[in-house]
Amino acid sequence: MQIRTGDTYDPRVIALLDHHVAAARAQTAPGSAHALDLAGLRASDVAFWTGWDGETLVATGALKTLSADHGEVKSMHTLQTARRRGFGGQMLRQIIAEGRARGMTRLSLETGSWDYFKPALALYQAHGFVLCGPFQAYVEDRNSLFLTLDLTGR
Repeated sequence: MQIRTGDTYDPRVIALLDHHVAAARAQTAPGSAHALDLAGLRASDVAFWTGWDGETLVATGALKTLSADHGEVKSMHTLQTARRRGFGGQMLRQIIAEGRARGMTRLSLETGSWDYFKPALALYQAHGFVLCGPFQAYVEDRNSLFLTLDLTGR
C-alpha cells in the first residue's frame, strides 16, 4: 500500500469517508459516534492520509493534535473488500510514526464497544494500545472504548 497525504476534495476519498461515517453511525447508539466529517479532517490540527493499492483507495487514517505531547488517532477505515491484508496496520503505523516524529509522548483514540468494532479493537491492541478512561472532551459512555499508547516506550 502506498500512503499519501489525503486529498479531502478527491471524490473517491469523499465516497470512502462518507461510507465510514455512515457505517460508524449505523453501528453506534445515537450521540455516541465520534467520526470526523470532511470539515473536521480539513482542520489545521489534523493530518490526514490515504492508502492506495495501485489506483484503488483502500484505507484512511488521521492524527489530530490535542496538545504538543498528545495526539488522537481518527478516521481509521479500511475498504471492506481490502480488509485482512494488513492495510489498517500499515496506516496505524504511519500515524504512530508521525506522532513520534512530532514529539508526542502519547496517542489516544475512541472506538465503539459494539461487535462491529471488535476487529478495530484487536488491531489497536496488537499495536500496543491499552484501555484507558475518557480523554479530552470525551465522557464515560458504555458505547465507547478509550485506548492509549505510550510513545516513550516501544
